Amino acid sequence: MKTILVDAINGFVLEDGSILEPMYKLLESYPNDKLVLTGANDEQFKKFKLDQVPYEVFTLKHNPEKTNPEYFNILLEEYGLTTDDVIYFEHNSEATKTAQSVGIKTYFYDHTKEDIVELKQFLDENL
Repeated sequence: MKTILVDAINGFVLEDGSILEPMYKLLESYPNDKLVLTGANDEQFKKFKLDQVPYEVFTLKHNPEKTNPEYFNILLEEYGLTTDDVIYFEHNSEATKTAQSVGIKTYFYDHTKEDIVELKQFLDENL
């Protein structure tokens, strides 16, 4: 069963540190493991309340950023996953392209639209 890689800030977690409730309800409708991805450092981790999200959080504290393929290589290695084991959604178009470049099936989530219907379609088609 594939792990859902969830974009943290401007995806699952809003600027004020709250969770986007419709996305949480959508994610909870899938039995898959979820892993929240961020580049947050310790200060940002506190600011965005990432210690309070209901799923495990992975960060490399901006070293490297999600726009660097090495971020995803380290993630996959650390969790013993392959690109076939995961799907991902991300609000940053450059990070989306980077994840795709290493072979991860990735959806660009436009956080300004909060289009949960399109996200659900992506998840349904790829899980």
